[in-house]
Amino acid sequence: MSSFGSSALPQSGNHGDVPTSDSSLPTGPDDHLTRRVLDAAAAAGIDHVGVADADPFNATREILEKRKADGLHGGMQFTYRNPERSTDPGRSLAGARSLVAAAWRYAERGATPSAGDGATAPVGTVARYARVDAYEPLRAALGEVASTLRAAGHRALVFADDNSMVDRSVAVRAGLGWSGRNTNVLLPGEGSWFVLGSVVTDAWLTPAPGPVDDGCGTCRRCLDGCPTGALVAPGVLDARRCLAWLVQVPGSFPRSYRAALGGHLYGCDDCQEVCPPNQRVGGRRVLSPTRPGLIDLWWLLESGDDEVLAVVGHWYIPDRDLRVVRRNALVALGNAGGPAVGTAVARERTEQVLARYLRDDDLLAEHAAWAALRLGLHHLLDLPGVAGRAVVAAELECWEDGAP
Repeated sequence: MSSFGSSALPQSGNHGDVPTSDSSLPTGPDDHLTRRVLDAAAAAGIDHVGVADADPFNATREILEKRKADGLHGGMQFTYRNPERSTDPGRSLAGARSLVAAAWRYAERGATPSAGDGATAPVGTVARYARVDAYEPLRAALGEVASTLRAAGHRALVFADDNSMVDRSVAVRAGLGWSGRNTNVLLPGEGSWFVLGSVVTDAWLTPAPGPVDDGCGTCRRCLDGCPTGALVAPGVLDARRCLAWLVQVPGSFPRSYRAALGGHLYGCDDCQEVCPPNQRVGGRRVLSPTRPGLIDLWWLLESGDDEVLAVVGHWYIPDRDLRVVRRNALVALGNAGGPAVGTAVARERTEQVLARYLRDDDLLAEHAAWAALRLGLHHLLDLPGVAGRAVVAAELECWEDGAP
């Protein structure tokens, strides 16, 4: 593994032109070209880079296929879509010989994240990876690496946030880090606050000397810290329980996990926040509509689509349907407690917001009804235009039956 200081190093990679290789058949790894590639990565701002062979990831394929058959993917596509392709670099580039793996930091060093001092509104939290598009600069940096390889007469393709490549397995093979119990790649002394990407090439580069030793040991903080128990075993995630996935899935948010969602609006960092290596790296959440780590839930639920998309448009939102985001916001509002109803002013504003959504379409009315019941605002369900709605009545029945 090569590391290049601490400066800032979840849609398809920018593959670019693919020239035909005109290099003669090599007899071994090209150490000189490998050094040039590593230097190009450093110059492009990549935090960590490593090299691996491009043999198929057969063990990873077996794991993906088994977990998909068991339903653990929860409908998630990405590398589950076509494991035969995503675990074989040669399916993307015929004659693939080497992989250049890169890790790009997306959380700044600094203070431990806070809930926002002095916040007077109910807020929803945004996972660190979703606050900026870290893949854009990573793709650009990997493009520089690919250009170096093409200039030497080789073919090279860039992959970043791409379902055609198992980026975590690539990073582990390239010696960047080990596969943690929370399923993330953990870099020694750095943790997992990185996005990953790679370049596939037909160049024969010098690979990393070997994998990084497992650093988790007997630690269980991520397994015990997951609010829904989604980590069903070390390194095994049940996506059907994972909040980071559920906030992206259209339709009704599973009732059994609504309370566990807490204030999460988009993404979930809980299994990373409790990880000891990650606690050395922070990134303060800022309550701001323009650079949100925390988002005012009243603002989000009262604003129009264009205004909201200007803030959250870089998130993955199925079909660009903001009802998914507003659904999450309604659940988070229901979990907000004091900030939502602790004062007469706050209670009045929350009631106005919920009354509006109780008269909205069935999806949003359902979650507004749950939030009203959760906050003790049962009387809102008797409002004109609300009382008698089947979806509201069903939510009330579930609540009275003791459903969470």
